[in-house]
Amino acid sequence: MAEPSQTPAWRRIPEDAVGAAAAVARAAAHATLHPRSTLDRARRLPEIVPALGQAVKTLTGRTDDWRVEYAYTLGEQAYVYGFPYIYYAELRHAWVTQPRNPATIPYAPVNHFWHAEQLLDATYRDGGCPNNDTMYSVAWVNLGSEPVILSHPDMGDRYFTFELVGMTSDNFAYVGQRTTGSDAGNFALVGPNWKGKPPEGVHRLKKAPSPWILILGRTLVNGPDDVPRVRELQEHYRLTPLSLYGQPEAKVPESRDVLTPIPVEEDPLGPWKTLNAMLAENPPPSHHQLLLEQFAQIAIGPGLDVEAQPDAVKQSLIRAAAVGLPLLRQQILSGDWAHLVNGWRYPPTQMGRFGDDFLKRAADQALLGVAANDPAEAVYLLNFDDADGNKLVSNGRYELHFRAGALPPVDAFWSLSAYQEDMNLIPNEADRYSIGDRTTGLQRDEDGGLTIHLQSEPPDQGRKSNWLPTAKSGNWFVALRMYRPHAEVIDAVWECPPLTRVA
Repeated sequence: MAEPSQTPAWRRIPEDAVGAAAAVARAAAHATLHPRSTLDRARRLPEIVPALGQAVKTLTGRTDDWRVEYAYTLGEQAYVYGFPYIYYAELRHAWVTQPRNPATIPYAPVNHFWHAEQLLDATYRDGGCPNNDTMYSVAWVNLGSEPVILSHPDMGDRYFTFELVGMTSDNFAYVGQRTTGSDAGNFALVGPNWKGKPPEGVHRLKKAPSPWILILGRTLVNGPDDVPRVRELQEHYRLTPLSLYGQPEAKVPESRDVLTPIPVEEDPLGPWKTLNAMLAENPPPSHHQLLLEQFAQIAIGPGLDVEAQPDAVKQSLIRAAAVGLPLLRQQILSGDWAHLVNGWRYPPTQMGRFGDDFLKRAADQALLGVAANDPAEAVYLLNFDDADGNKLVSNGRYELHFRAGALPPVDAFWSLSAYQEDMNLIPNEADRYSIGDRTTGLQRDEDGGLTIHLQSEPPDQGRKSNWLPTAKSGNWFVALRMYRPHAEVIDAVWECPPLTRVA
């Protein structure tokens, strides 16, 4: 795990507080159906008596202060709405100001690319379900004062993409093989308030929805021997402020001046203060005004001060933030956001641009993967269960069998990776984190199909080439990535086979 001071604050809520909050949430749900038994149970659980008592009073119409519950329920909605802003404030601060392992963890000034020096492996612990097929190029870009020009060289037939993400975690544009082609190009990244024309030879992209944006670049790596060539290409990726564009010797300033989020250990209201500052820095869209007027009643909004609220409201906001993260995690695990086929969660067509669907935007875009690709760019299928509907277990052995002629249909490539519950790659002795159509030495079945073996310990020698290591303890899940998938994948017409437990 990352050092505590460098781990996002939403991850650093004390485990006992998160556990208690989750227990309260479960107990409150039980109270809804069984208020009398809940009161009896509360007498045997003194650690949650106050919260349960308040919940039951509310359900029966008796409450000491209705404002407390109103502030809590409104705070839950505000947390879901604002989670991407809070999370991105933490990531931006960490990736811009906190050097850890620059070979695998982003660290670069504003308006500068950080480039991975190797494929990500289990030493990367920032979550987000990283892939092990491409080398990342990441940048936090400030478009508040002027456009920034994104440039790349001729990429030949190599897959690459730059995903452009606003501060809500929604994508707003792409540069890459699929959208703008592989020829060398220059592209103007334009903030929401800029008016003007880009220089000759610079293609203007869609206007960004926020002054700050995140760029997630991915460049395909065809094995370890290909890393040096990818590094050469990365060195020609450029971000140039418009005022310096066309000046070959000009040096882009190296600013690390970004908003410092307030850790929850220092201030239990820290997430809300961070959110308010981020909303002021990146104004929400005008059609959210009615919602923001509701949040303003509890001092959540651009430039508002939660400290000015009564103590009861502040306590409700602290509780809402503590319960909010488990709520988002449960949303991911529920599969509610997806179309289920053989245990695989097919994403909706809105993935990557959930917009006003705030719950899915927070959980299934931001929390699950930092950002999510548009389905036309890539479809990620997640699976937490075997063919019988049971959760994948650490001591289980599983197979994924593709029939002959029924491999994932893509124009770029596909791969399968396994992750721990914290959404990081699984450490393993084989140092293997993905398996797919570019994996060398894969053995086909006698009928021409392909069987992948998923287990924590190596299989026998004859099957080892098709082995994807899984967790030796704790919960885990898998992600099947398909880049530039065919329409039948996006429409869930192509059905991925289930994971079958064999022992």
